[in-house]
Amino acid sequence: MSRHPEVLWAQRSDKVYLTVALPDAKDVSVKCEPQGLFSFSASGVQDESYSFSLELYGSIQPEGCKTKSGLRNIICSIQKGEKGWWKRLLKSEEKPAPYLKVDWNRWCDEDDEESTFCRSR
Repeated sequence: MSRHPEVLWAQRSDKVYLTVALPDAKDVSVKCEPQGLFSFSASGVQDESYSFSLELYGSIQPEGCKTKSGLRNIICSIQKGEKGWWKRLLKSEEKPAPYLKVDWNRWCDEDDEESTFCRSR
């Protein structure tokens, strides 16, 4: 049975950032589908299986999805299908799963997007 890693998210008008907290991850697999389906799977330190799927609020461009693996986490940059701010991360209005949290270190408000502070993060 797979487990859920902690996932932090933030957005810009053109992208969504997902930071998956999974140190020393192996066999990282990310799948982006145009209708907004995002799937992640990887193996942890003791070959534990981690995975999750998200139905994102809007459409995305699969060719604009990039993944960068680091020692402590995996950062996924997801290109939105249309430029604009989403009201929330997920299509569903239900409370998000407990492993999904806002990434306050990357967060920018819609009004602040053009500021140097937001563009440098």
